[in-house]
Amino acid sequence: MSLLEILRFAGRGVAANKLRSALTMLGILIGVAAVILLVAVGNGSAQAVNRSIEALGTNTITVSSTARGGTTPSALTVDIARSLHDPALAPDVRAVSPVVSTTPTMTHAGTEHPVAQFLGTHPSYFGSSNSPLAAGAAFTDQDVAQGRRVVVLGRTVATELFADTDPVGQQVTVGGALFTVVGVLAEKSSASGFSDPNDLAVAPLTAVQQTITGYGPVNSILVEATGPDRVNAAQQQVTQILNQRLKLPAGTAATGRGGGGGGAGAAPYRIQNAAQLLATRTETAQTFTVLLGTVAGISLLVGGIGITNIMLVTVTERTREIGIRKALGAPRRTILTQFLAEATMLSVLGGGLGVAAALIGSRFTIVGVQPVIVPSSVALALGVSVAIGLFFGSVPASRAAGLRPIDALRYE
Repeated sequence: MSLLEILRFAGRGVAANKLRSALTMLGILIGVAAVILLVAVGNGSAQAVNRSIEALGTNTITVSSTARGGTTPSALTVDIARSLHDPALAPDVRAVSPVVSTTPTMTHAGTEHPVAQFLGTHPSYFGSSNSPLAAGAAFTDQDVAQGRRVVVLGRTVATELFADTDPVGQQVTVGGALFTVVGVLAEKSSASGFSDPNDLAVAPLTAVQQTITGYGPVNSILVEATGPDRVNAAQQQVTQILNQRLKLPAGTAATGRGGGGGGAGAAPYRIQNAAQLLATRTETAQTFTVLLGTVAGISLLVGGIGITNIMLVTVTERTREIGIRKALGAPRRTILTQFLAEATMLSVLGGGLGVAAALIGSRFTIVGVQPVIVPSSVALALGVSVAIGLFFGSVPASRAAGLRPIDALRYE
């Protein structure tokens, strides 16, 4: 019997009981769709987190003070920030931006909006933080030097205060002082679920210190490296300069993410490396994606067990047919191949429908994440569905092929 004839017989066997075959394929369909979609959700979540971190600039270093309360003064000042931009001691540092931050209420024409972040900094901040402008222009070094009260608004602040009106050239009140809007930042994605990155305003450091925060230490210093591959080198250079300026003993280490100062040998500042943060988040997201795929793979296993169960029932029902075919000279190989083909056909059809269902499902947002299909997961899921058909179909097929003709013909 040719392969084509075997496949034809297998197709007839699958079609003989349409409801049972459909329910069997449904198990594989759900398993394949779950694997592809859950991996896509993990991948989409990872990409959203990466976009959020990359929006801050992957070649940046943030130095912040670990001082808490009023007992310990901040170690970071504008002079300290200037010392970090030293071509001799820090050749891998491109730009340095001291930053003060506060959360005032901004008003315009009777409309109020509490700003999540009102930053005072230098013009280099826009390039270092990857914050391009959508309208107007950024303030300049001359504005900082003269303490001009100008401000650049984030998209959320501009929308809340001005609605459909062009804010450039308008005046807003912050802390009792008038600031002139000179620009609006381009909108940043907030798909990662973090706080709104567009709810901020940026003004010259001197103007913010004059009107709101007072002249004192800065909250943080944003350092831009000369390139993504020079971030670690720049971090070492910044650490060395800070230890020298703060007169810290040799071997003093900056506290890591989320760490606090005060321990023996710990510096009164914390350094966050955007590249390291991105690598850590990427590794975490990959682990999360693998976990999701593994959990979904269990449903494929259940679908495979369903194939075994259905094919065993099919062999039992067709025992007399198998006996007649064997009595007429059908070899063991032909019987084995036919039942393997039936099991594989159920699995492949279910897998194909599962891929279609996953592609349709990926067009919708799942738990706040837009799934991003991974092509390798589609190929893997289809390959696994074929393997499941062959593996779980081998037991019923072997049982059918091993039946003795005389016993099969006696079966009622």
